[in-house]
Amino acid sequence: MTKAHSSGAAAPSKSPKPYPDFPLFAHATRRWCKKIRGRLVYFGKWEDADGALKRYLDQKDALHAGRDPAAAEGFTVFSLCGRFLTSKKNRLDSGELSIHPSNEYTATCKRLIKTFGRNRPVSAPRPQDFERYRALIAKRWGPVRLGNEIMRVRSVFKFAVSDCDEAHARFGEQFRRPSAKVLRRHWQEQGPKMFEATEIKRMLVAAGQPLRAMILLGINCGYGNSDLGTLPLNALNFKRGWRSYARPKTGIDRRCPLWPETIRALGEWLKLRPEANKPEHAGLEFLALTGDSWAKQTMDNPISKETRKLLDKLGIDGHRNFYALRHTFRTIADAAKDQLAADYIMGHAPRSDDMASLYHELIADDRLRAVTDYVRLWLWSRAKVRCSHRAMGG
Repeated sequence: MTKAHSSGAAAPSKSPKPYPDFPLFAHATRRWCKKIRGRLVYFGKWEDADGALKRYLDQKDALHAGRDPAAAEGFTVFSLCGRFLTSKKNRLDSGELSIHPSNEYTATCKRLIKTFGRNRPVSAPRPQDFERYRALIAKRWGPVRLGNEIMRVRSVFKFAVSDCDEAHARFGEQFRRPSAKVLRRHWQEQGPKMFEATEIKRMLVAAGQPLRAMILLGINCGYGNSDLGTLPLNALNFKRGWRSYARPKTGIDRRCPLWPETIRALGEWLKLRPEANKPEHAGLEFLALTGDSWAKQTMDNPISKETRKLLDKLGIDGHRNFYALRHTFRTIADAAKDQLAADYIMGHAPRSDDMASLYHELIADDRLRAVTDYVRLWLWSRAKVRCSHRAMGG
């Protein structure tokens, strides 16, 4: 389908027309264009003059007759979602996208097809359609998940514009993420996304292997589900008691000194670790009893499932899961007053405007150990360690 607008910028000074009688003119936005029925209609980028001409010839009868070319072309919501997911699959295969967002995009596209209809032209949804979609998911989800879904839907239709040369979606004013005020109120109602020291100690007593070792890595190093599911055996230096492993989400290097309790738990687990059932799993530290990876290609993360079972068994309530250990580590680590060292342990990417971070090549071992020792003191000591209970993490 094409893109139509009521006005446009001036044409470039030098036309890249392939030949004088070429029926389209070169627009300043570096796209081929033609004015039809009082509107500028775009047919593709300068670099693809042949493709733009073909689109014009295929669509000109419908356009001059005032009909929607999307219906004539058959470029539907189903077609868009297929091309969008193919693009994401390519990024997943190249390692540029992790499995969790890939699965989220797939689920979003399924919802769009079900709600809007698989044969509906991409240009057909109106602001009221998007508002109705928002109201539908708002009944099922909280504001955080609602906001993430809205951004994914916008990404799908933005893809139609940038990669498929299709019309701009008309989202309307209401199809927006929840406001900061709504999010703050939601977070206050949910409570802190962290565990108390007594809760973690109860979890460690009740957990079997390998969950016990995972919990310790979560609170010792701030590791999350993806970290543990992809953790390689060669990232562990038992002799020195250190873990070196770049964070899968950001690719940022990080190192973490391990507590004696963590080293013992890892040693216990490695004696029980089964053989891998596939060559690609042989180098992973954590394997299921079947020899399979814990980093499942599914929305229902197995580490989260096992943690949920444990929390339900212990009666530890609240909106918390395994990832809350990462929040807990960061919250307590901040009280050690070395933000740079805490960032390095967690693998946090620096802000784009943080120029100073570009000059930090290494963090001294004693600074990293001071942070993890502080968290260890909070967990195991009976003494009160003062810290903020504002969950940060991420």
